[in-house]
Amino acid sequence: MCGIVGLFLKDKALEPQLGALLSDMLITMTDRGPDSAGIAIYGDASGGKAKVTIQSAAPDTDFAGLAGDLAKAGLKADVTVKSTHAVISIDKSDLANIRSVLTEIRPGVRIMGSGESVEIFKEVGLPKDVVQRFGVRAMGGTHGIGHTRMATESAVTTLGAHPFSTGADQCLVHNGSLSNHNNLRRELVREGMSFETQNDSEVAAAYLTAEMARGKDLGEALTGALDDLDGFFTFVVGTKTGFGVVRDPIACKPAVMAETDQYVAFGSEYRALVNLPGIETARVWEPEPATVYFWDHEKAA
Repeated sequence: MCGIVGLFLKDKALEPQLGALLSDMLITMTDRGPDSAGIAIYGDASGGKAKVTIQSAAPDTDFAGLAGDLAKAGLKADVTVKSTHAVISIDKSDLANIRSVLTEIRPGVRIMGSGESVEIFKEVGLPKDVVQRFGVRAMGGTHGIGHTRMATESAVTTLGAHPFSTGADQCLVHNGSLSNHNNLRRELVREGMSFETQNDSEVAAAYLTAEMARGKDLGEALTGALDDLDGFFTFVVGTKTGFGVVRDPIACKPAVMAETDQYVAFGSEYRALVNLPGIETARVWEPEPATVYFWDHEKAA
């Protein structure tokens, strides 16, 4: 099962509504996965700054005095707490160092995502509760993806929820099951990748990160996935300035897309799209098997 949604805005006038639109899309998919839910929101990158979304099982302890402790470690930061998550704003030049610093001063926190534009919020629970908990409806942005999970391959935990992020401003949501993820995980570990969970979807995210690190764009990386990943999958992938979609060659997992002059939208089922503005005149189609689709605000993924 699992439910996936994605929304890529072409019309800047809709950007203040991104969180609200994406939230409603995800809540509609609740019955496809009641275990956990998550959303990634991409906003305009602010010059010279980066964001790191972290999660803690003990937020009252881990987030107290965090900005001051980061400053003592040499990282000037602003910290915005949202329930069990916090968004840390730092200079882009400090992004490479913050993971090791957090491991030292706050070993209990986990990084959900990082980059210049992405914020990722995910927890165990229903989409409506996750959306409310993190104030997602009030968030604006350029594009975003979301997921509600029915666990099949690993435990129901916060870290096991989607989206999975294994690279700066990259994240993935997945409906399906991969059969060769253990072998692929071992190969990626040998190449220096690290993993937080045993989830097969995290392996898919790491595969795309590794391929893009070799110089491929998102479209090329997704095309490679069709040869290198075995199993059933529908992926929606977010990057700094766009998103992509691909289904495996058998394409047994449901998917529908819609495009207007204002947006491109994805849903596991059409009912996720019915309340979008102008949907009655949208071009609506089922994405083809083994076919890569991607859109980018900078015209190159």
